[in-house]
Amino acid sequence: MNAKDNSIQRSLSIDHDWVLMARALTPKLNAAGATIDATKSLPKEILNALFEAKLFRMFLPRSLGGAELDLPTFFQVILALAEGDASAAWSVAQSNGCAMSAAYMEPAAAHELFAEDRAVLAWGFPAGSCRAKAVDGGWEVNGVWGFGSGSRHASWLGGHCQVVDGQGAPMKRADGSPLERTALFPRAAVTITDDQWNVIGLRGTGSDTYAVTDLFVPAKHSVVARAVGGDQQRPEDAVIQEEPERRERGSLYRFSPTVVYQAGFSAVALGLARAMLNSFVELANQKSPAGGSVLLRDNAVIQERVAISQARLASMNAWMMQSLQESWEGCLSHGSHSFEHRVNMRLASTYAIREASRVVEDVYADAGATAIFAANPFERRLRDMHAVAQQIQSNPMHLQTAGQYYLGMKPSTRFI
Repeated sequence: MNAKDNSIQRSLSIDHDWVLMARALTPKLNAAGATIDATKSLPKEILNALFEAKLFRMFLPRSLGGAELDLPTFFQVILALAEGDASAAWSVAQSNGCAMSAAYMEPAAAHELFAEDRAVLAWGFPAGSCRAKAVDGGWEVNGVWGFGSGSRHASWLGGHCQVVDGQGAPMKRADGSPLERTALFPRAAVTITDDQWNVIGLRGTGSDTYAVTDLFVPAKHSVVARAVGGDQQRPEDAVIQEEPERRERGSLYRFSPTVVYQAGFSAVALGLARAMLNSFVELANQKSPAGGSVLLRDNAVIQERVAISQARLASMNAWMMQSLQESWEGCLSHGSHSFEHRVNMRLASTYAIREASRVVEDVYADAGATAIFAANPFERRLRDMHAVAQQIQSNPMHLQTAGQYYLGMKPSTRFI
């Protein structure tokens, strides 16, 4: 950081202007983008800046020195980071969702994981059978998890597990839904599968595959956080059950991390699309196509396409902010995230990613041969956008789910 950055940092507490801080880091992230992509990780200087800005502590409880930030502000923070680098923004969004598990732990155990300023929890998606069996004092855990975004700079990792009995048979709740727990363990306790993260985009997330075998996890490091979406496996009209292991009463912890990922990952898409469009506007004011005598900006087709791209991004940004604000205010008023707001969030976030993808594709096409060179700010962002659009948050099945709800049908609740 330069002297000005250090001066800003010294003057801020956990209650600093989060969006302003993220905007201050955007140029630094942009400058490091090629290195982040090439090394498949966040460089030391970038991690230092993120830690100094406390950006991994946005969703930690205030009792642990976190911010318990509201969802609309979080969305704007990730949007600003993504204008600099999508992988960095994705990693920050993912780890903040994971950090919400602190609200489900005994205070001493949560302090053990998160008290250190550079503490980061990351987790992935089960890659096969992941099991937790009750043993004396805790759980015996076996499993493999992939897509562990941010795992390379994490101090702790997590694994979502199906609870099994002594014979290894899956256990269920009274309503028939699977009984699940999330085990948390030091990164040093896992086996990392080398060379699995060879991907088209979001390379800098370093989303490794990791495994544990017969690992003992103390009971205090096992949670039933809503990371596994218990409420998303029940019918719309199911009676909301109080979560017995949730210790924090703040409104943030009445949302599932799935909602955090909807907000965060759509912000990544919109932020990188905005950066792509801004780069093209700069190019259009300088470049004349081969064989032409006028600048790109003077082409009527380009003028229309830029206007449409601007409309797409502005409208999706506004819709996301409206949806998040309605969800947040509704939860403050009623103590829960209503099903209607959950559906609206699901539709808005999915559609935002798809519209951002269209902007990126149009910009790449209009930039011509300039866009194919790695030295220019188009090729990497195109790859990142393709990776974002392949992730579960952008899956078109979510549009069907929302459509079922609006048609008066009973939709699948798994990803709402």
